[in-house]
Amino acid sequence: MLKIVNYTLFVIFICFALLQLNDPDGWIWFFIYFLVAAICLLQNFISIPRFVLVIVGMGLLAYAAFHISLFLDYLKTEHKEEIFGAMVYEKPYLEGTREFIGLLIAAAAILYQTKSSKS
Repeated sequence: MLKIVNYTLFVIFICFALLQLNDPDGWIWFFIYFLVAAICLLQNFISIPRFVLVIVGMGLLAYAAFHISLFLDYLKTEHKEEIFGAMVYEKPYLEGTREFIGLLIAAAAILYQTKSSKS
């Protein structure tokens, strides 16, 4: 079951990574999501040391902390459905919120790897 979950997470994060390639800062997000995908795949073959997983997870959460103010701005808006629309430069909280949520999802995947790690 663990291997199936890891393969599924690998596919999901590869898709996330590929979807970032059209963004101006896409290379950063591609690297983040590709790293998480690689960790999920590698865990099926080798045991990644827990301290490495913790460092990656902490890095993701630290980067998410830079976006929390934009996420809080989004929570104050009336039109929550805008998060699913096009990026509007007058509303930077939309992109910041998307990035914040993406980082939390990535951190959750790493947390899962940490909990399922044997080392």
